[in-house]
Amino acid sequence: MSENAKPTACILCNQNCGILVHQDQEGNYTKIIGDKEHPISKGYLCQKATRLNFYQKQNRLTSPLKRKDDGTFEAISWDVAIQEIADELVRIRDTHGGHTIAYAGGGGQGNHMGGVYGSMLRAACDTPYLYSALAQEKTGNFWVNGHLFGRHNTNYCEALHDAEYVMIIGANPIQAHGFPQARPTINEISRNKEKTMVVVDVRKTETAKKADIFMQVKPGKDAFLLAAMLGYLIQNGMENKDFIAKHTVGFEQIKPHFQQVPIAEYATIAGIDENTIKEVANGIVNANTFALRSDLGIEQSHNSTLNAYLARLLFLITGHFNRKGTNCLHNFLFPLIGHSKSAAESGVVTRVTKMQGIGKLFPPNILPQEINTDHPERLRALIVDSTNPVATYANTQAQREAIEMLELSVVIDVAMTETAQAAKYVLPAQTQFEKMESTFFNLEFPRNFYHLRHPISKPLENTLDEPEIYHRIVTAMGEIPKSFPILATIAKMDRRFPKLKLLPLALGMATKVNPKWNKYQLLILKETLGKALPYSYAKAPGAFIWVACQIFTKKYEKQIRRLGYKEKGYALAEKLFDKILNSKSGTLISEHTYEESWDLVRHKDKKVHLEIPEMLQWLDDLPNKQFVAEKRARKYPFNLLAGERRSYNANALFRNPEWRKKDVEGALKIHPDDAAEYHIEKGDWVVCSSNVGSITIKTLITDEVPRGMLSMPHGYGFSYEGHGVRTTGAIVNELTSLEECDPLAKTPYHKNVRVRIEKIEEPVSI
Repeated sequence: MSENAKPTACILCNQNCGILVHQDQEGNYTKIIGDKEHPISKGYLCQKATRLNFYQKQNRLTSPLKRKDDGTFEAISWDVAIQEIADELVRIRDTHGGHTIAYAGGGGQGNHMGGVYGSMLRAACDTPYLYSALAQEKTGNFWVNGHLFGRHNTNYCEALHDAEYVMIIGANPIQAHGFPQARPTINEISRNKEKTMVVVDVRKTETAKKADIFMQVKPGKDAFLLAAMLGYLIQNGMENKDFIAKHTVGFEQIKPHFQQVPIAEYATIAGIDENTIKEVANGIVNANTFALRSDLGIEQSHNSTLNAYLARLLFLITGHFNRKGTNCLHNFLFPLIGHSKSAAESGVVTRVTKMQGIGKLFPPNILPQEINTDHPERLRALIVDSTNPVATYANTQAQREAIEMLELSVVIDVAMTETAQAAKYVLPAQTQFEKMESTFFNLEFPRNFYHLRHPISKPLENTLDEPEIYHRIVTAMGEIPKSFPILATIAKMDRRFPKLKLLPLALGMATKVNPKWNKYQLLILKETLGKALPYSYAKAPGAFIWVACQIFTKKYEKQIRRLGYKEKGYALAEKLFDKILNSKSGTLISEHTYEESWDLVRHKDKKVHLEIPEMLQWLDDLPNKQFVAEKRARKYPFNLLAGERRSYNANALFRNPEWRKKDVEGALKIHPDDAAEYHIEKGDWVVCSSNVGSITIKTLITDEVPRGMLSMPHGYGFSYEGHGVRTTGAIVNELTSLEECDPLAKTPYHKNVRVRIEKIEEPVSI
């Protein structure tokens, strides 16, 4: 590592690969390479991370802003902004109830500290409502995991690198990653003659082109394919009977539902040859190890929650679970989500749509319906942190109208996003490289790791990190004092003599005298322990990791000590905390055995509960699940895959279009035969319309998509200058719908958007 290279991590996907950043005297990122000392990525990097200077050096917010009556914004001071926001939150909470306030975001792929401390603001507002991008992608998965494994926040990873037989469903790791060192792993599997890779997708993706077997399923028909495969296995008695008897309950209850699956009929519906289905099913059963990777292709498609259930049954009934080379449950330093009680168990539901939480998250598809209504218990205030609902949640127009309907809307971000442009207050945050940050996407087994990232750039003047913003709002609401001088003094002593446990004892006494402080302990620690940490700036949020280490050690002391630690109990937690603080490239935090993976099942009997009545009823009704979207096929003849991941698109962090080396416009992919029918030639422009909106977009002719299908990326069409100036490309959510979503989890059908196209003779300026 050269002297001016600073270790941190990429923030563009959930892998958060370790990087080394070289800077010049002006703070420009002149060179970005992979960090070989990172314990997981080990120097691997894709091309997107090398362009992170376009994030760091974008047009930044430099002052709190307040919307005036004429729709323009005026700069105001932090003190004025914080107090006005706090007063409004108190007014709305005390007048209408905390349930009329909601929170959206709380971090993206790499900045989860804001969300952690944002929970303190939610506590002050007395609201349970957290809307998140995870809830428009993964809540069907969380719901199924809760039934199978005992809690919504149980999660498994897939050991594709060790597996003999690999299946990838609705995922394109070559572009979207999703697991460590995805590209070299896929390339190695495709070259290894001892391994087999099966890819299931509607599109001939970059990963599909490397597959031994490519099953090009018809759009939205994955459930039929998976049901046919499971039906074949169970009807022929090919399930792993020993595994099922030892590790599961409920197989006899699910068995009749799959015995009646019409395999040949479902194969035809899915568009896959029946013999290929049987070949793959036999391959899974006969393989020593099998691992399955799935992603948004089946999670944002028709039958998405059922897809999650069927995909898991595929490796569970064949016994490919919780052993090397298979899908395995893993631990977390700190779980990114929680566990929600069902409505029948008096769990939290929303007041307008009556949607129950999943993993303590609520789906963005219902957010406008919870706001834009005359319902007396509607949402009246929304805090938006590091997310952009207007551009990245379904139905851009509906999200914008909802934001504008609120009595109070606050956006905390680094740039003037589309949502910020519709808000009443905008607060300038620091970038992810200007503060202590981390991700809780620590999803590895048997060894897990954690990376607490130190700031590598000085904060822009007049910006604050999110934890400090939340601290100021909560104190302005009158919930806690601004400072804790006695506790702060004790915290400094505690860092010198941690074995004495001075801080825990003092904090316990303080909260006993002031019971209201109990729910704000993270903010208290930030102001005490956080400011005692030995770093020059942006250090205070690291105090949360001390809490996480204490909890983690109580759960996994044996697994932590397996890494070579000699300490026990409280001393071990302190040692782990110290290790995390001083490991700027990240560090391993635990090591399980495969036998211990069964301890991660949260059912009391430590078995997988295969029977989920709602899913079995859905399976039985599958032949009748002909969607409204298909009935509109005459008016909207194309199926649009909305949100394709490509070489030069990412999330909403990159706003400057100059970061892209190719595919600058985010072209709409169309099959050659469809292009010929519509007289479209290379580079022609079309208007693409759905039942909710229209966009103008350039076309790319390719047989990568089948006839009748179109594909476009996300991450385009953002306003870069912050004054309504539209960049190249189109916002894909101008076309997506709130109503067309999974009936249980409300995850949107982004992979099944019905559209029509019309060629335009001359390109338009966008």
